[in-house]
Amino acid sequence: MSQHKPHFDSSSGEQTTVPSPILQILYRDEDIIAINKPAGMLVHRSWLDKHETRFVMQTLRDQIGQHVYTVHRLDRPTSGVLVLALNQESARRLSRQFEQKQIEKSYLAVVRGFLSGQGKIDYPLKQQLDKIADKFSQPEKAAQSAVTDYQTLAQIEMPYPAGRYASARYSLVKLLPQTGRKHQLRRHMKHLHHPIIGDSAYGDLRQNRTFSEHLGCSGLMLHAHKIWFEHPISGQKITICAEVDQNWQQMLNIFKWKINDHDIY
Repeated sequence: MSQHKPHFDSSSGEQTTVPSPILQILYRDEDIIAINKPAGMLVHRSWLDKHETRFVMQTLRDQIGQHVYTVHRLDRPTSGVLVLALNQESARRLSRQFEQKQIEKSYLAVVRGFLSGQGKIDYPLKQQLDKIADKFSQPEKAAQSAVTDYQTLAQIEMPYPAGRYASARYSLVKLLPQTGRKHQLRRHMKHLHHPIIGDSAYGDLRQNRTFSEHLGCSGLMLHAHKIWFEHPISGQKITICAEVDQNWQQMLNIFKWKINDHDIY
């Protein structure tokens, strides 16, 4: 059953109801649940946007009729696999797996330029606090270890100007973070001078505008594609994969790239 929330229509002066989004459930049992988080949706309430009324936590709780527990996060503009616990014991055990780096995650990103081959980015990152979202946090002085493995899956050159370049070049890359620093993937790709397309904080604004105008795709081109972990109760090996959204699919169709569970073919 869909959930509805009150919404004030300023044009008519009347209160109407707006359906809450139905989240795609990728996996569920009595202990854990995994969803395909939509891009642009906050996981939970945040000082970042005090006026936002839609959150993964509340929407999913209303959708399945029970409490859920966060064990990791995805940035608001990032889409893809998000795993949550359905009881405190599962939450405790999953959180421990994340802390001990026993969980593997794979992301897909479209970046500026031709990034060749594969490699490891070992570049420590200083903690960056948001003036609003992190206003009660204390910054750490020293940079923290941050490691990301990457592999280029495809490249393309498009015949339209981008910034000072006569043509636009893009690479599809697989990113596997070995640590979990804030905005790690976005900051690491900026460090390589191949920022993620659509990144308004660390990216190339002219390239972002070109990509949006010519492809009709907006937003951060970063998708949490796959996650591997041990079930917190049974110990069974779990693999969960999230399909890309319509924004991504439009880009894939134009570039003639195809993604499956093995990333690309």
